[in-house]
Amino acid sequence: MGEGDNLRKIAYLQRPGKAPGLFWLNGFRSVMTGLKASAIDALGQEHGLGVTRFDYSGHGESGGDFHAATIGDWLEETLAVFALTEGPQVVLGSSMGGWLALLLARALQARGENRIKGMVLIAPAVDATRELIPKRFSAEDFSRLDRDGFVERESAYGDGPYRYTKKLIADGDQHLLFGKVIETGCPVHILQGGQDRDVPPAHAQRLLTHILHDPVTLTMIPDGDHRLSRPEDLARLRAAVVGML
Repeated sequence: MGEGDNLRKIAYLQRPGKAPGLFWLNGFRSVMTGLKASAIDALGQEHGLGVTRFDYSGHGESGGDFHAATIGDWLEETLAVFALTEGPQVVLGSSMGGWLALLLARALQARGENRIKGMVLIAPAVDATRELIPKRFSAEDFSRLDRDGFVERESAYGDGPYRYTKKLIADGDQHLLFGKVIETGCPVHILQGGQDRDVPPAHAQRLLTHILHDPVTLTMIPDGDHRLSRPEDLARLRAAVVGML
C-alpha cells in the first residue's frame, strides 16, 4: 500500500460478517492482536459482524521502519485498509487511533463517501504531535531533537523507550484538527480515563468543544488509566460499541 517508492506491506485481519462492520484503529506502538482489538474481534464474532483490524507500518506484522513512519503514512494505510471494507462501518480508535479515526472521517467526507455509521474513541490523542507529545519534553529533549532528529523517552508501560522523531512531529502539523469545527457525520462515544497521564481528561473535554454538529457522549472512568484494558474497561467498550449498533 502507498504510492510510488513508498510502497508498504501492511498486515491486516478481516472477519467476514454482516453490516455494520467494526473497523479498529490501534494506538501508537499497539498492535491488532492487543487486548482491546481482540475484544472487538470477539464482539464481532458474537454478533456476526464483520471486523477489520490491521498493523500500521513499523508495527506488529507489517513491514516498514517504525522510526521512519509518520501520521501521514498511517493515515494513508488507514484509508487503504478501510477501502477493503464494504457497507457501513463503526470506526473504533484508541489513543492515536482516535486521531486517525477523525482524520479518516474527514478524508472520506472530502470524497463524498459517508460509510461511517458511528465512532467510539478511547482516550483520543487528537493533534498529539502538537498538543501532547512536546509538552512532555524538557529543554534538553528539544535540543536533542534538533541535534539528533529524535528524542527517546522511557515508556510508562515497561515496553522500552519510545522514540519520537522530528519527522513525525513535523508531519503531524499537516494533520491538525483543533482550531476548527470537527465534522464526523455520525454519533461519537468517547471513553476517557480520569487517571490518564498520556491523554488527560481535559484533552477529551477540549475535543467535545470542537464536535458541534454531531451527537457526542463522553463516558469518564474516574479510576481509569490511559490503556483502559481492565476487564471492566473492556466491558464498557463493548457496551459503547453495542450502543452504536
